[in-house]
Amino acid sequence: MADGKLREAEVYMHHKDGHRILVSVRLSALLDKKGAITGGIELFSDITNHVANELRVKELEKLALLDNLTQLANRHYIEREIQSRLGEKKRFNVPFGILFIDIDHFKKINDTYGHIVGDNVLKFVAKNFISNSRPFDLYGRWGGEEFIGVIPNISENDLEFIGNRIRLLIENSCIIIENTKIQATISVGATLANEEDTLESIVKRADSLLYKSKESGRNILTIG
Repeated sequence: MADGKLREAEVYMHHKDGHRILVSVRLSALLDKKGAITGGIELFSDITNHVANELRVKELEKLALLDNLTQLANRHYIEREIQSRLGEKKRFNVPFGILFIDIDHFKKINDTYGHIVGDNVLKFVAKNFISNSRPFDLYGRWGGEEFIGVIPNISENDLEFIGNRIRLLIENSCIIIENTKIQATISVGATLANEEDTLESIVKRADSLLYKSKESGRNILTIG
């Protein structure tokens, strides 16, 4: 605050529910009558995609394509989205990729803390997807502790960046249950769609890449 200049930044903050959210911070100086700096004001603004996500939830509820626990798209909706993106790829060569995501050692979490805590872990992982996705990205629950992200208009490098960002955000998130800090990590398989892909082939390829991440020690992303 020595120079009194206005400063702005975007930072990730830890939400009380366990996930990370993107926040805009604006810092300005407080001056006395003589113009001397006496303090500062910080203004925090949540800049996650709440409006887009609320509209998406309403649309999914209407179509009965919402996963009740996580409030993400369910498997049927994911399949429809991938089919739609494959059509765009074939007609207009619009690129897209998918992230196949699995929570590491989820059975151990359930066995150690119980299924209610396991459900809370699924929900806080899902909230990380919702809070840190672009408005046109779609994340859904594929089944159990598996999720798929459908990421349009993306290059391979950007897909890897987005996958690793969400992986690191989840690694650095937690929930507190009866004064116990519970964390989770994810493994990810990432792949871009090609001209010959079908729904089955792209999901199978991403699943194989996810398996390689598991074999390599978990909490990593493998792209191919």
